[in-house]
Amino acid sequence: MLTRHSGWVRTLVAAGVLAAAARTASAQVTPAAGAVAPDDTPASRVGVTIFTDYTYQAEPTTKQADGHIVHPNSFNVGRAYINVTGNLSHLLAYRITPDITRESGTGSSLAGSLTFRLKYAYGQLILDDWLPRGSWVRLGMQQTPWVDFMEGVYRYRFQGTIFEDREGFLSSSDFGLSGRLVIPHGYGDVHVGVYNGDTYTRAEANDQKALQVRATLKPFPMMGTIKGLRLTAFYDDDKVAAGLPRKRFVGAATFEHKYFNAAADILNTTDRSATTAAQVKGQGWSAWVIPKFRAVGENHSGFEGLLRFDDLKPNKSVDAHRKRTIAGLAYWFPLQRGPSAALLADFERVKNDAALNRANEKRYSLHALVNF
Repeated sequence: MLTRHSGWVRTLVAAGVLAAAARTASAQVTPAAGAVAPDDTPASRVGVTIFTDYTYQAEPTTKQADGHIVHPNSFNVGRAYINVTGNLSHLLAYRITPDITRESGTGSSLAGSLTFRLKYAYGQLILDDWLPRGSWVRLGMQQTPWVDFMEGVYRYRFQGTIFEDREGFLSSSDFGLSGRLVIPHGYGDVHVGVYNGDTYTRAEANDQKALQVRATLKPFPMMGTIKGLRLTAFYDDDKVAAGLPRKRFVGAATFEHKYFNAAADILNTTDRSATTAAQVKGQGWSAWVIPKFRAVGENHSGFEGLLRFDDLKPNKSVDAHRKRTIAGLAYWFPLQRGPSAALLADFERVKNDAALNRANEKRYSLHALVNF
């Protein structure tokens, strides 16, 4: 009997082997259980950022046409972003952000008005499919590496810009091509870009480009309290024109904790504005701390302090400093994660040594932030 049906047996065995092989092959190409395909649905989002304030200027005073001495004071809007962001797919994203500026053109019917201008406009290639999550490449008008990084830790730009931006050495936005690479396991990131170097407020003047590099190391990403420490180096290699250097170096340490954020950074600059001008090297430093007076576990709400000190020596060959002191108390409103709103009452004083030939400044302000 076995001999009689041995052909059928061999056929059935072969079919079983083929079926098993097919099931194995199918299992090898079937996505793992729980895997989710990338979401390529186009999406757009609209947000708003508003900085507004009332400021009383104690120094310097001004003289009116009738000879009276007054202390300037005013209500103002320092920033009004309309943020349009979105994704075309899980690989492509974009941002368009207009911002306000005071119209100062003589003879213009808009003189003195706040008008919109473009601050950010870029496309972004998201590299999460190939590199650690958070890596990307951007092309267009975009954030610069140092200012964008430090503002993410400082978060009081609505009082005023960070040290290097406030003194005019760096800008928060420029036209260029840049990329960010995240170091695996939370050890930091590197942001490198090639920019026009003339900031977002001016067109490119010549063929010179600025190379900007920021490298941030988080040495203890998994070690409790000390995991909030980050060490950062930034270098900007630029030229006003061929043979006219415009260079900046910043070294910084930042620390983020549930009870306070703090940072200290040093700045070195090299500038030569024209072939007939001498090369000028400057140096300075800034330090700040933000104590957080809120119950443990609250979501970024409650009272915070702000203490900051800047010291700039614009020219190393001249013993003259500009020193800035900022002190304030802020209240962050309790909101769901994402939006933020705050009030800050602050005092700012700027002292200039006589050789700088600039007036000292002293002002009192109430600043407000709305962001969503």
